Amino acid sequence: MLEFFDILRGVNLTSIAVRLLLCVICGGLIGLEREFKRRPAGFRTHILVCLGAAMTTMTGEFLLLYMHYETDMGRLGAQVVAGIGFLGAGTIITHREKVRGLTTAAGLWTSAVVGLAIGAGFYEGALIATVLVEIAELVFSRVEYRMLDRAPELSLYIEYRDKDTLEELMRLFRSKNTHLLDLQITRAKSGSKYNACAIVSLRVNKKNKKEAVLNDIRKTDGVMLTEEL
Repeated sequence: MLEFFDILRGVNLTSIAVRLLLCVICGGLIGLEREFKRRPAGFRTHILVCLGAAMTTMTGEFLLLYMHYETDMGRLGAQVVAGIGFLGAGTIITHREKVRGLTTAAGLWTSAVVGLAIGAGFYEGALIATVLVEIAELVFSRVEYRMLDRAPELSLYIEYRDKDTLEELMRLFRSKNTHLLDLQITRAKSGSKYNACAIVSLRVNKKNKKEAVLNDIRKTDGVMLTEEL
């Protein structure tokens, strides 16, 4: 273990403040990628889960060491690990025989475990786990795509001018043999000039490149913004 963290392993005002601040950082980092991809549980949700888990661990430690209650310090933490499954289940969606949200649910569960580790003073494990989660979400997703022999899929956030633009996009998808998996009409981002926007899921023909399809969408008259989720 790193001796640097030894002074923060006790339960005092400084260590409590450091642990909670570290929860905000670690939980935020885990949730940031989910927020960017507009998943149901994002930046703030992961922070709150991490904070709550840390408080649970510290409460158990406080009751045992300072209140002298005859209690199992790990008991409260065990309930967090089991109970977070209910929150994670709310992020899993089954639509047209396709399951979405499993990565978000796993991220919430991991965020809770990181919070438990921080609350217990296991800073090294929490920090390493956070780094590895970031690698899994940002790097391994691309590696997974390249290793799997299947037609690439795209999830896009598109802001457009009007209904005619959306119809033009549908014609573009058909001409490129791009299969529309899902279409959700939604609100534009806050502060956006245009209210017409959609989240679309596409399966790109293997003969076409994702970059070429994205370029064609961006060049479509009336499309104001296109972001890959």
